[in-house]
Amino acid sequence: MRPNSSNLVSYKTIDSSKLDRNDGDEDNVWLKIREEAKSDVEQEPILSKYYCSLILSHNSLESALAYHLAEKLSNSSLASDALFEVFFSVLDQDREIKTAIRDDLKAVKDRDPACISYVHCLLNFKGFLALQAHRVAHKLWSRGRTIPAYLIQSRVSEVFAVDIHPGVKIGRGILLDHATGVVIGETAVIGDNVSILHNVTLGGTGKVTGDRHPKVGDGVMIGAGTQILGNVKIGEGAKIGAGSVVLKEVPPNATVVGNPARLVGGNDRAKM
Repeated sequence: MRPNSSNLVSYKTIDSSKLDRNDGDEDNVWLKIREEAKSDVEQEPILSKYYCSLILSHNSLESALAYHLAEKLSNSSLASDALFEVFFSVLDQDREIKTAIRDDLKAVKDRDPACISYVHCLLNFKGFLALQAHRVAHKLWSRGRTIPAYLIQSRVSEVFAVDIHPGVKIGRGILLDHATGVVIGETAVIGDNVSILHNVTLGGTGKVTGDRHPKVGDGVMIGAGTQILGNVKIGEGAKIGAGSVVLKEVPPNATVVGNPARLVGGNDRAKM
């Protein structure tokens, strides 16, 4: 159920011990977010209503995230109540997405020095928010609900300047740093623990149809402004320097830079 805004000022009466407990780690992340939110309110009382609305009136991370995404992506023709129901119905029921949300939060907190807290990421990092909206769109897409999936993609592109086709398969522990200008095509696949900076394209060459987009392995880092084009494989642990244009397979643990990208480090025996 969508939180009642009339109860927003009573957050101190919420009993955390009554939260649903499906997994200890899930509870720990959510409780940490609530603790951070309360601390922020103590430091900046003027933000009390804001934090209550987005965090402290909710009884789960999934509810808070669904509410925040609905508020961000709604407009005069698309009611936030309707969006909340779509987001929450997926987030609250899908165990894999629940785990991925928390792993993404940890990835941002661990790998982005600009992230000061989990609650800061949840409220303010559009890369994180765009990714979670995509997770819902991808689930709808996989169920054959293409119309709402495309709608979410469109609104995320307009609001966050991140354009990820709902067909894209993305792992967990993902960092979209800054995220502005990220474009990922339909048949791309992204593994776990991948870091992608702004203005990155995982696209097609425009010359083929079908399976035409990059496959990115676990632990890859893709620098700002990089273009990876075509159905090429980026091996696990590879690093791609900023501004590179990648048209061929990149070996595992290699470092490539340039236009066209060339091998400069990592696996010395690897060939491109």
